[in-house]
Amino acid sequence: MTPAVRLAKKAKITFDILEYSHDPHCAAYGEEAANTLGLDPAQVFKTLLVAIDKAHAPIAVALVPVDHQLNLKAVAKCLGQKKLQMADAELAQKSSGYLVGGISPLAQKKQLPTLIDDSAQGFDRIYVSAGRRGLEISLAATDLAKLCKGEFADIKTL
Repeated sequence: MTPAVRLAKKAKITFDILEYSHDPHCAAYGEEAANTLGLDPAQVFKTLLVAIDKAHAPIAVALVPVDHQLNLKAVAKCLGQKKLQMADAELAQKSSGYLVGGISPLAQKKQLPTLIDDSAQGFDRIYVSAGRRGLEISLAATDLAKLCKGEFADIKTL
């Protein structure tokens, strides 16, 4: 059981765990989850970490649907920053406590400001990594926001 699943259990929220066999040759983790599990890609959210620059540790977590890209300008504006970029993979892993491709927004080693694309509010349930490649957790977007102290914002590009 991952820290993300333990947190969901402890919070006594309604959730489901979906597991699939991860293809080690696939680097599009979120798309793989949606395709393998037969889920709507708009409901499957990838967890991304952003930083001021490559040398700095991540300063925030951003979640967007796997069929969209992250709008770094929108995230920077929400966080009161001039400019942001994607966090270095090694620093993202160190900060979150999870491996890339399995980074969950839940129960990260360090609580960071979290932004969830507002499209999540249009679904009864969304899917995010449960803390391991090949493991997804399905939960209400409002429960996700409560558990990771997240806020909703328009942070995706088309």
